[in-house]
Amino acid sequence: MPGMILVIEDEPGIVDFLERGLRAHGFDVLSALDGVTGTDLALHRDVDLVVLDLMLPARTGLEVLAKLSLAKPALPVIVLTARGEVEHRIAGLDAGAVDYLVKPFSLGELAARVRAQLRAATQTPTTAISAGDIEVDLLSREVRRAGEQVRLSSTEFELLVYLLNNRGRVLSREQILRAVWGYEHDPGTNVVDVYIGYLRRKLRRGGRNTPIVTVRSVGYRLNDAV
Repeated sequence: MPGMILVIEDEPGIVDFLERGLRAHGFDVLSALDGVTGTDLALHRDVDLVVLDLMLPARTGLEVLAKLSLAKPALPVIVLTARGEVEHRIAGLDAGAVDYLVKPFSLGELAARVRAQLRAATQTPTTAISAGDIEVDLLSREVRRAGEQVRLSSTEFELLVYLLNNRGRVLSREQILRAVWGYEHDPGTNVVDVYIGYLRRKLRRGGRNTPIVTVRSVGYRLNDAV
C-alpha cells in the first residue's frame, strides 16, 4: 500500500534510517528536522501519514499535533519518542496521535503500523464532524446547528473544531491557547475566555442551551449531547 509519509525528527541519523527503511517498504518519504518546517509540510503537501518525534526544536511535537488535529483531523500521526513513561504516551495520544512507538523500535513494526493506519484512513475519510445538533463541514467551513447556519469568524471556527475534536474532554485554557492561537501559556491574556463567549452566543440559537460547559478552575468542555 503506497503512500507519502512525512518524517518529522531532529536526529539526522534516525531520519536517514527511517527514510531508507520506509522507502524499502514501498513508501514515498518527506522529512523535516524541526517542528515548524514539519508543520508547514504537513499542512501544504499531499501527505498521507506523519511519523513524529515529540522532542523537536522550534516547535514541540505536542504543538505540531495540536495544529494538525485542528487543521487536518483526518491525517494520521504516529509518535516516536524516547519517552516511554505512561504519562507521555497518554499526552501524545490525547493530543491527536493515532499510535505510539518508543525508541528503539523495529522498522518492520513501524511499517506494519503505517500500513494499518493508511488502511483505516481510506476506510473512514473525515470531511465533517458533529456533536448533537451541531454539524461542521471541514471542506466548506460551514457550521449548522439544528439545520440553521451559524456564521463564524475564522478563529471562532477553529476554536469550535478543536472543541468538537475533543468533545467530552476538559480542555485547559493553556491547551486551547496553544492549539488555536499557537501561543504558550500567557497568564495575562483572556483571549480564550473572550472567544468562548463569542462562540457561546452564536451557538445559543432559538433558545437552545450552549453546549460549551465551564469547568471551574480548569477550563472548558464541549458536551457530546447538546
